[in-house]
Amino acid sequence: MIHPKEEKTFVLIKPDGVRKGLVGEILNRFERRDLKVVALEMFQPTRAEMDNHYPKDEKWIARIGERTSATYSKYGHDIKRDFGTTDTVKIGKEVRKWLIEFMISAPLVKMVVQGPHAVDMVRKIVGPTMPYLAEMGTIRGDYSADSAISANIEKRAIYNLIHASETPEEAKHEISHWFGKNAIYKYKRFGVDE
Repeated sequence: MIHPKEEKTFVLIKPDGVRKGLVGEILNRFERRDLKVVALEMFQPTRAEMDNHYPKDEKWIARIGERTSATYSKYGHDIKRDFGTTDTVKIGKEVRKWLIEFMISAPLVKMVVQGPHAVDMVRKIVGPTMPYLAEMGTIRGDYSADSAISANIEKRAIYNLIHASETPEEAKHEISHWFGKNAIYKYKRFGVDE
């Protein structure tokens, strides 16, 4: 078992975050909370890399379709009109396709962030996946106001600036996928690790 200060998580600044010039602000938010950036790189992802980043199993895809369907029900929109179906797997596949297209549309910034309960801490700083639900003070709450309905009507991914691993297991997989054998640095931060 690792010490809580050693926990690492994976963060990906999406095309909208890069295009809005928020890379420095996002890094600043993590570092102000005494988290360490231990790996960092700007890159242009390939379609294959993004396809392997997002799960392909039908359960995950159906979950995306179910969330989309629930959002449509909540706001009284006709999902069949926008997707041509109510099948959650077909809807999930379409949303996944839009997400991959969006993620390869511009450079991304990938990083590994380390610190006490890094996975939970980073997700708290980032805010909920749906920007319109994110509290002010979170990255998404301060810099995005997009919604799933708007994205779906426009046949695109949600502009929510950033991806952060949901669980330590997901973080481990994503760090391995995106950084492989590349260096994850060890260093002490003044006033934090001393």
